[in-house]
Amino acid sequence: MKFSNKVFSFLIFFLCWQIISMLVNKAFLPSPLETLDGLIDIVSDGSILIHTCISFIRIIISLAISLLIAVPLGIFIGYKDKVYHLLYPLVSTLYPIPKVVFLPVLVLFFGLGNISKIVLISSIISFQLLLVVIDSVRNLPSDLFISIYSLSQSFKDILLNLILPYILPDLLTAMRICVGTAISVLFFSETFASFDGLGYFILDTMAKREYKQMYAGIIVMSLLGLLLYKFLYIIEKHTCHWKNHK
Repeated sequence: MKFSNKVFSFLIFFLCWQIISMLVNKAFLPSPLETLDGLIDIVSDGSILIHTCISFIRIIISLAISLLIAVPLGIFIGYKDKVYHLLYPLVSTLYPIPKVVFLPVLVLFFGLGNISKIVLISSIISFQLLLVVIDSVRNLPSDLFISIYSLSQSFKDILLNLILPYILPDLLTAMRICVGTAISVLFFSETFASFDGLGYFILDTMAKREYKQMYAGIIVMSLLGLLLYKFLYIIEKHTCHWKNHK
């Protein structure tokens, strides 16, 4: 999307926001300019920066843990037929289970700090990435295997020169999708018996009826997800240069 188109889209969004705010005419829906004023306030006093850093660290650690779990396990399950037929039914059965319902259990085990939130986010993202890696490995064309077997039968060579390059585009695309999921789960976990993070900040300002600051917090959380999404897109664009990026 061209820069001018992006600017136009944002202008349309804020114009609609302004019109709805004027029609509703309630304190709980401030105008964009009032929200900007609230954003300046929470940035100036530094309160939002601490919560943003805490949420950012939780997301990054969760993504890293999910990758460390999903990539090797997905390759292991997808590469061997016997392992696939043994473990894939279990993975596909566990995947649809809503892991967010286990947050109270995780809080009982790990407390109200970072660990319970990171475990929850990682458990959800890991399953999403795991299925993508398994399917990507299973979809490897047989003629590619035949070609690389003629050069080397070492699994290390097959992994580095065939499997990882082949699954990388699917993996990065899945990670971009998982960012939205991670932000949503993060918000949920930080509003449940929590005392820090953007989710807590948004809920706390809502309870205090500081609506300008509340919407400013929502904008910051949205920008956090957007920046992570764009960062992964840039990585995908430069590492998977054979794909057509517009």
